[in-house]
Amino acid sequence: MSEDLKVVALGGGHGLYASLSALRRVTSRLTAVVTVADDGGSSGRLRRELGVLPPGDLRMALAALCGDDEWGRTWSEVVQHRFRSEGDLHGHAVGNLLIVALWERLGDTVAGLDWVGRLLGAHGR
Repeated sequence: MSEDLKVVALGGGHGLYASLSALRRVTSRLTAVVTVADDGGSSGRLRRELGVLPPGDLRMALAALCGDDEWGRTWSEVVQHRFRSEGDLHGHAVGNLLIVALWERLGDTVAGLDWVGRLLGAHGR
């Protein structure tokens, strides 16, 4: 892994997820600039109900930055997990709810993402 190499990745969704998953193996000096235009599914519901940025693409980027150890694999799967039910939580991703909860608690979107990144052991920012 090269500590001299600094990389910035731009985008969102599955394409950015794939890029970050590969790039985090090359350098830990990795920054993602993530689009937040999603208005469907869990992200859209949270956006409409709470007036927040849609967290889905941010969640996916953070999941991609998780390590290959047990901690990273487990947290990556947990934040990507979607509830299956007949109720209001159906389709919500755990990570979306966690991110929005931290935004509300901290009053700062970037600080909330930093907290989630630390919890996940993210390699990059």
